[in-house]
Amino acid sequence: MHRSRDLGGIAFLDLRDRLGLVQVSFDPKFASPDVIAGAQAAGLESTVIIEGTVSLRPVEMRNSDMATGEVEVKATSIRVVGPAVTPAIPVARGKGAQLPAEELRLKHRLLDLRRPELQANLMLRHRLLQRARSSMTGMGFFEIETPILTKPTPEGARDFLVPSRVHAGEFYALPQSPQIYKQMLMVAGFDRYFQIARCFRDEDLRADRQLEFTQIDLEMSFIEQRDVQRVVEQVLVDLWAEAGESVSAPFLRMKWHDAMEKYGVDKPDLRYASLQLSDVTAHVGDDAASFVRDAITAGGRVRALKLANAADMSRKEIDVMAAAAKDAKAGGLIWAKRTEAGWEGQGVKAIGASALEKIGGAVGDLLLAVSGPDHVTSPALHNVRMLAIKRPNVEVEAKHAFCWIVDFPLFEPDAETGARVFAHHPFTSPHPDDRAFLETEPDRCRALHYDAVYNGNELGSGSIRIIDPALQSTVFKLLGISDADQQKRFGFMLDGLAAGAPPHGGFALGFDRIAMLLAGSSSLRDVIAFPKTTAARALFEGAPTPIAAPDLKALHIAPIAD
Repeated sequence: MHRSRDLGGIAFLDLRDRLGLVQVSFDPKFASPDVIAGAQAAGLESTVIIEGTVSLRPVEMRNSDMATGEVEVKATSIRVVGPAVTPAIPVARGKGAQLPAEELRLKHRLLDLRRPELQANLMLRHRLLQRARSSMTGMGFFEIETPILTKPTPEGARDFLVPSRVHAGEFYALPQSPQIYKQMLMVAGFDRYFQIARCFRDEDLRADRQLEFTQIDLEMSFIEQRDVQRVVEQVLVDLWAEAGESVSAPFLRMKWHDAMEKYGVDKPDLRYASLQLSDVTAHVGDDAASFVRDAITAGGRVRALKLANAADMSRKEIDVMAAAAKDAKAGGLIWAKRTEAGWEGQGVKAIGASALEKIGGAVGDLLLAVSGPDHVTSPALHNVRMLAIKRPNVEVEAKHAFCWIVDFPLFEPDAETGARVFAHHPFTSPHPDDRAFLETEPDRCRALHYDAVYNGNELGSGSIRIIDPALQSTVFKLLGISDADQQKRFGFMLDGLAAGAPPHGGFALGFDRIAMLLAGSSSLRDVIAFPKTTAARALFEGAPTPIAAPDLKALHIAPIAD
């Protein structure tokens, strides 16, 4: 029961199911007084079964806002089969209705899931899953399931561990991805695999990340990088079509270095492709401030973003952008406005009047700049750019902007320790042109890795894999994994590759994120039936929860002392 009304002895109910609403009338001409009284007494959100006749409404009573607005059900009986207590939260009555706080809605998720918006999202998710399966099957892929209880492996995040009851002191891990299994399926001869895979990563949550998630996972044999990309493009074109959006392939390809140079990030929002960063270091002279000159002397650069017709930006707006730059560890944001009289603002002293004249620009331009090493200037200016594109006068150049980012580094320094770690995962093949540097200058090596990006969102990642067990062992050693540890952790994989592995590569699409984007939502929780909070809690069922001491003992785990 969605809504009830009583008009002069005739009761009206709006009934709701997952397909929509229908009006039911209880008219004394068709329903007995007891039936009408039952309709009037039933509580909102109760589950009812109605019998009656579907009839056209009088013309003057038709409702063009309802899909069923031309008809109503003239009820002859009503049975309340699921009486409802007063709802803990209101079920929203349409778009624009005020929603309760999200934590309250997650705690009472069953009521929240009755909202038409969430039901539409989950029905879209269903259609997208079926379209993905159809698309992959049509291209000759086999859907094969891989284990959920598996062995801990390094995938870039913490594993969820599952204690074994029958093997004291030993643990399974929930898979961060089916990576090793799908590679072994290639060795086994299943040359086109896919799976709608459930994956688990014990990492911090945010609006577009959950502890458990779904990915469209695929692997192919006897292919090169472009072959995998063509398959992924077809899947994405099909998924967007399922959501009513027409997009085309092939997608733009961009090298990682170029993306970082032009946009400060490896997942650029190319709906605003012309809004690019520039290196203005060469223009900086002796009249620049000492902190700028010192940054250049230390090997850094001055990089800038020029905004046309933005000189009217208020100081408050600039301060917000400066705060965004500082969030990325920048010392501050340099700014200058081009007026009829020339450049004005603190940027004149910071990078020097001579530099600004060399940079040039039209009256009305605003220059925003950051000095320092690339690992500071890139994220700082990316943050500034993302705020800039939200301004009302910035032109959207494309509705759907897909691209491939290629030629990533094979290794990168750990943000906290500085130690060498794999940029994506340790099974990615080095670029053949850089193989000679692997043991002598490994940090020069590029990877045969590729990301799919859409409107500034990473949709997924893939790579061509290492198939030579000796090369795989070398990569492990560069990551500090000893021969003994390799055998302990990856012996089964190295033995599998030694059995004769075909050239292969694959990809994984973040399905939850795709569903979120196509539903027009800003949170994964809107496209997942029972999601976790950003504090990693399942409020509906109350997980995680303490475990009783006898149950821990059965798993050979000692309870923590108070």
